[in-house]
Amino acid sequence: MARGTLYTISAPSGAGKTSLVHALLKDKQDALLCVSVSHTTRPRRPGEVDGVNYHFVSKDVFTAMQAQNKFLESAEVFGNLYGTSQDWVQTQLDQGIDVILEIDWQGAEQVRGRITPNKSIFILPPSLQCLLERLTNRAQDDVDTIKRRMREAKDEISHYEAADYLVINDNFDTALEDLRAIIRASRLERRQQFENNTALLQALLENP
Repeated sequence: MARGTLYTISAPSGAGKTSLVHALLKDKQDALLCVSVSHTTRPRRPGEVDGVNYHFVSKDVFTAMQAQNKFLESAEVFGNLYGTSQDWVQTQLDQGIDVILEIDWQGAEQVRGRITPNKSIFILPPSLQCLLERLTNRAQDDVDTIKRRMREAKDEISHYEAADYLVINDNFDTALEDLRAIIRASRLERRQQFENNTALLQALLENP
């Protein structure tokens, strides 16, 4: 079995990254695809479950894990710390399971080159006005936080050039199909096909 592929998915806050990933995994038909559950120091939002959405930990616990090199990547975003367990990700990939990391551009930059194969995806909103409306309508942040997120959005978006794929989340269903297409195409690459079909390829090249 071929080694799994690591996918980093980044986006400005409100672009729909989490909703798209949730929908991608919702039908559970793809047993070889999972999402990494990051550790974070940020407060839990209404409806979030520890160990499902994030591993919610204190700053002391997080920094102790950093000191022990437990994280594949870690970053500070809006004053909160986020990190991905390196051991967990490596275990999934070694079992042939593709892993999705929902991380900001800083995290994607740290991961790039450390683990292969690696594919980076950047999700964009159709406009800044649409992004503002989504942040406002989800009613999770106060006015000052929304203003800060909008200021940060342009900086986040400026890093799209480092991504392998761009998905514009104008129509949700279309964006979801774009994500599925990226994963399917990656699994058809020569490396994956060779490792999954070695016997077949050797048989096709045998002398008649």
